Amino acid sequence: MVVYTQEHVYRHPWDRVTAAAWRKFTDPASRTALSHVADVHTLDRRVDPEAGRLQAARSITTSLVDAPRRAMDVVVRNVSLRGLIEVEERSTYRPHAERPDEWTQFRQETTIRCRPLAALAAVAEKVETRCAERFMQNSAKGREVVERICRYLEAEAAGAASSAI
Repeated sequence: MVVYTQEHVYRHPWDRVTAAAWRKFTDPASRTALSHVADVHTLDRRVDPEAGRLQAARSITTSLVDAPRRAMDVVVRNVSLRGLIEVEERSTYRPHAERPDEWTQFRQETTIRCRPLAALAAVAEKVETRCAERFMQNSAKGREVVERICRYLEAEAAGAASSAI
């Protein structure tokens, strides 16, 4: 089993980053960068308006957004090759401790486990390590997509603000 953790600071407010993260897999411009994801469908969505919480299940993700606490947690699990390799990615989005109204702290923990290769531990370890390298590359692409969408949302908001004047 391989476990790795990555952290990133988005220099955008929490609401913009989480809006961008929601669009990450459905944004047409992201298809090349995120070619490892074929499609994402919403399977279930529950909104608790009194608590300000949203819980959503998509084909590869489960998300929980707690708007009053400004917290978003996302769990992604692989669908393909699941009988051979299990990948679980847990991500959190929180306001940055030092600049909570301006920046967002992103933390991602990924666990990769080869299932039927337990008898071949050395081979399993090599496969897990190679998968971890690949997932780290894909994670970087995902962060780039969220950054790009944040810039788009920022420009969109600035345009809306100037047209309202």
